Amino acid sequence: MRLRVSPLPGRLLSLLALTVAATAAEPARPNFLLIIADDLNGSDLGCMGSPDVKSPHIDRLASEGINLRRMFTPAPTCSPLRHALYTGLFPVRSGAYPNHTMAYDGTRSIFGHLRDRGYRVGLQNKSHVAPAASFPYEVISTNADDVAAFRRFITRDATQPWLAVFASNDPHSPWDRGPRDLYDPARITVPPYLHDNAVTRRNLAAYFAEISALDRQVGDCLAALDASGQRENTVVVFLSEQGSSFPYGGKWSLYDTGIRGAAFVRWPGRIRAGSASDALLQYVDVVPTLLEIAGVDPRTIDTGCPDADGKRGFDGKSFLPVLVGSADRLRDVVFAQHTTVGINGYKEPYPIRSARDSRYKYIRNLAPENTYTISGIHRGEIIESWQADARGNPSLAARVAWLFKRPAEELYDLEVDPLESRNLAGDPALAAVKTRLGSALDAWMRQQGDKGMETELAAPSRQPRS
Repeated sequence: MRLRVSPLPGRLLSLLALTVAATAAEPARPNFLLIIADDLNGSDLGCMGSPDVKSPHIDRLASEGINLRRMFTPAPTCSPLRHALYTGLFPVRSGAYPNHTMAYDGTRSIFGHLRDRGYRVGLQNKSHVAPAASFPYEVISTNADDVAAFRRFITRDATQPWLAVFASNDPHSPWDRGPRDLYDPARITVPPYLHDNAVTRRNLAAYFAEISALDRQVGDCLAALDASGQRENTVVVFLSEQGSSFPYGGKWSLYDTGIRGAAFVRWPGRIRAGSASDALLQYVDVVPTLLEIAGVDPRTIDTGCPDADGKRGFDGKSFLPVLVGSADRLRDVVFAQHTTVGINGYKEPYPIRSARDSRYKYIRNLAPENTYTISGIHRGEIIESWQADARGNPSLAARVAWLFKRPAEELYDLEVDPLESRNLAGDPALAAVKTRLGSALDAWMRQQGDKGMETELAAPSRQPRS
């Protein structure tokens, strides 16, 4: 017995053919692997010029994509930085501006935006964000070395695109991990922004070893991605976070050693391998960029958190044109803020704000009459060894004193003074530059709802532990 199959009507056949053709032509939405280091100075990688650090896996990743050489964090501490990275909002606006902080209820993040569009979203290891409702990710594993869990997450459902955030704890202090035999304290090069003595060298070698531990983790993630067959359809983003926790190493300061990070993006077939950009970018620009890559117009997104003008869109902008080489500019000025209230060892409020363009940086210390004191850079064996060496060394004594007290205004010409060692705030020849950047900073603070010292003193209300 034969079954008679009626032919499909011509119009239905045409619609079916169009649907099949469109499906075949439409590329699969890419996966996203976001790798975040922890307290890594952006220059402390082999591919960023370090003469000592062994980071072959990160170096290879950098060579396979674009080096975003002017990527800046909006804050020099872990928690506000990560909130800004995931929400696309600057820290004061979202409420997540001191360390160990939380965003305002209702604030949305990349995890929710992509989950609502069918993505599987997960985070491995370090979180440091709150509340949970604003960051609805699956916990891949609480162990950065659990490669099996990472592999299971990215291969669980071949039909579903995914976002995986791999957030290492390395090289955050205490520096007690990694291959120490690779680094002889007596032979390494001490960066010029650090004081060179035996204590610094011993700690620097341990810190370098932990960077190598991070590099191994990155290598494991990339190997698992390759083995899964998803390399070609995965956008990989590497970010170094803020600077290291040495005095003058960067963390807890708005100098470039604190807020200028290493940033690499690989997207096979779309981003030219070995390319680079000097466009001014910020961590708040990452979410809009990933959403645009996923086919979402970031301008249509409600972030759940209005700014001072009642606008609910991102503070960040998509830099997709920069990634694919069709643009070399995004921002004219990048901003940052630092809140000391609530940090371990804090004694007096010492709020700091900054505005930086492609050449100059303006820093405003809102309470220069106070003493800047926190545990991280003002206590411990490193700073104590520097203080001991400073006796009879006026130049070093001045550098150490600067860690505790700074003037109300600082201005640096980064083209000739990249280490920000010569304050030009009083130079009449640069008065117009100072006024321009100061006005830009004022406008940004107003838009963010940043009221300076009032905002600083309210920091405990933005910390869950309080």
